[in-house]
Amino acid sequence: MTTMNLLQAVNNALDLAMAENDSVICFGEDIGHFGGVFRATSSLQEKYGKDRCFNTPITEQGIAGFAIGLAAQGSVPVAEIQFADYIFPAFDQIVNEAAKFRYRSGDQFNVAGLTIRTPYGGGIAGALYHSQSPEAYFCHTPGLKVVMPSTPYQAKGLLMAAINDPNPVLFFEPKRLYRAATGEVPEQAYEISLGVAEVVRQGSDITLLGWGAQMEYLIEAADQVQQEGISCEVIDLCTLLPWDIETVVASVNKTGRLLISHEAPRTGGFAGEISATIQERCFLSLESPITRVTGIDTPFPLAYEKEYMPGTLKIYDAIKHTLSF
Repeated sequence: MTTMNLLQAVNNALDLAMAENDSVICFGEDIGHFGGVFRATSSLQEKYGKDRCFNTPITEQGIAGFAIGLAAQGSVPVAEIQFADYIFPAFDQIVNEAAKFRYRSGDQFNVAGLTIRTPYGGGIAGALYHSQSPEAYFCHTPGLKVVMPSTPYQAKGLLMAAINDPNPVLFFEPKRLYRAATGEVPEQAYEISLGVAEVVRQGSDITLLGWGAQMEYLIEAADQVQQEGISCEVIDLCTLLPWDIETVVASVNKTGRLLISHEAPRTGGFAGEISATIQERCFLSLESPITRVTGIDTPFPLAYEKEYMPGTLKIYDAIKHTLSF
């Protein structure tokens, strides 16, 4: 075990994947000798050469299309979109090509080795074009997997699993936590199963559910209300598509209450899908309405970023309101 931050864990996962498999290729804007805007790919070009870690033109549609072509002929591309906000020019390639590749051919060909990494979310004063959380757009698309780690241990294990998964995977990395989140991480290669949630803390009064950067706020709020005698069960979803329905159902049937938090705007956010499913599965167990603590239905602001973010205090207030229903 060694101490890593989340960014180092991502870099370490890419390093090990490239060492294990010569077909793994990393590319994106400025990721070569520069290591990308956040340095996630630092030293990889030096170790594996310009044929396996290289810069691309500034064209997200081209990056995704090139990655699809590589995956279709047997390579294992790990493409980086510099900010998740810039993934939208590649939307057609991802949802209409990558996601449907296997289905349209009757499993005669696929893009199984495709992984697209991208940093998402606020908390760095990035304003409206460098702070978005677009995960819900892609969770609507059969044929993709959508993964969002929250800790260095998860980041390494989930990324290695994504690279080896026989499906195209979108891997959203919480950039606010790149250097802020640290933890013990095994030095050797390992995988964390996709589609499996992590029960971070057992509790009896309410279930708190989130993913990515929101987990820090959920845990802080759980700590605060614990001092008032409120017991929170905290679940990190880890994978949004497919999401671990059974783990969440079991928790809500036990606690009778559910709070879901994400940075993305409220309307159309993935919390709505979870709420509908849990209402269908746990209706007779619910002691109060399902609560959502989310971003606001506006473009992501700069001056009012703290007001926009669904942070610890908003979650604390929502927990107290839900328990008093």
